[in-house]
Amino acid sequence: MQNSQFMPELFKIVHSVPIHIVAHSINIERYHSSQSKEAGELRNKLSGLGKSPNESYLNPIRTYETNTTGQVLTTIAGISGVVITVALILIMTSSTELIRRSCYEIFWYTHHLFVVFFTGLIIHGMGQLVRGQTPKSLLLHNVTYCKDHYWEWENATQCPLPQFSGNKPVAWKWVLSPMVLYLCERIVRFWRFRQEVTITKVVTHSSGVLELHMKKHGFKMGAGQYVFLQCPSVSQLEWHPFTLTSAPEEDYFSVHIRVVGDWTAALFKAFGAEEKAFKELWMLPRLAVDGPYGSATTDIFHYRVSVCIAAGIGVTPFASILKSIWYKCCNPNTVLALQKATHIALHCDDKMDVITGLRQKTCYGRPNWDNEFKQLAENHPSNSIGVFFCGPKALSRILQKTCNSYSSVDPRGVQFHYNKESF
Repeated sequence: MQNSQFMPELFKIVHSVPIHIVAHSINIERYHSSQSKEAGELRNKLSGLGKSPNESYLNPIRTYETNTTGQVLTTIAGISGVVITVALILIMTSSTELIRRSCYEIFWYTHHLFVVFFTGLIIHGMGQLVRGQTPKSLLLHNVTYCKDHYWEWENATQCPLPQFSGNKPVAWKWVLSPMVLYLCERIVRFWRFRQEVTITKVVTHSSGVLELHMKKHGFKMGAGQYVFLQCPSVSQLEWHPFTLTSAPEEDYFSVHIRVVGDWTAALFKAFGAEEKAFKELWMLPRLAVDGPYGSATTDIFHYRVSVCIAAGIGVTPFASILKSIWYKCCNPNTVLALQKATHIALHCDDKMDVITGLRQKTCYGRPNWDNEFKQLAENHPSNSIGVFFCGPKALSRILQKTCNSYSSVDPRGVQFHYNKESF
């Protein structure tokens, strides 16, 4: 699953990096040119400060002959700047959909460079490359008069020698809170990793799908939620999200895992799915479970009318929801706010319904969305209808536009509330 809300913030950071680098480059060039005779007497005077013990410098480029690139790259700000820029480039390039889909391990491991990025970000300001006149010096120094009478500096009472210092680093203030939260999350995940998970059942389905039934002390889930799984025998660091296909009313929780990459293929093999011989449960590799976590589909019971639309592997969240609805309907003591649920599954290539296992499938081919939503709007003219979708982005865009077009302008009319999950 993808966190679509995080990506815009990441791109904002990426867009600001070139601006930051260009601004530094222009500033360094101005420092360098201030050491030339053509810069003017005032700039020469300011650039020359710092040669005596009682003086503090303003210009980090001490002579006009200095190689500015070499000088900057030997400073704390320069070295840390290069490191965090390279780390950010690697994180961004590995975030592309092509890398995530084809080489997930590269995406996963390069994202841990965020530790290098934030560490470098804290160190970056410690070099104090950008300097300014100290507040105390500004109080003693008549800037308006002294900028035009620089030859009187240190001799006139109102023009003492100006003192300069670098700005104190403040990046740690912004980094500290997120890092503390991250460390807390890692501690919780490690604690969950140490909790024992009992595998009660392993089922191999066609098309390379592995079904795992598990139990864990204190595990409580909601319909449509997902968990992160780790198999130490496959990878010590990788955690992968999988939607729960069991209902909260059942005494176990389950996931369906389709082989789509190196990690899932290795897990498939580790659980003996390729072997014909039966494998005892105690011989199976250890699994760690982190979660469960909520998703958009968990709000399905908050609406009086809900529409569930699934495409391909996106049908898995609704397996849990449909099971939970069935259990709730069978329990006479359960009060449901949900009065009607419509389920549309697009799986015309399968021989059987992926939910019920029956040959009579839920739907053949793609429905006419205009007809479907028009009928819903006519049948429920003053209701808020929850539309829940899990599947490809192209179909998601179509459904979102359809929801908007059939929602009434009048707030008292029918309103389609669109919720989606992308894999």
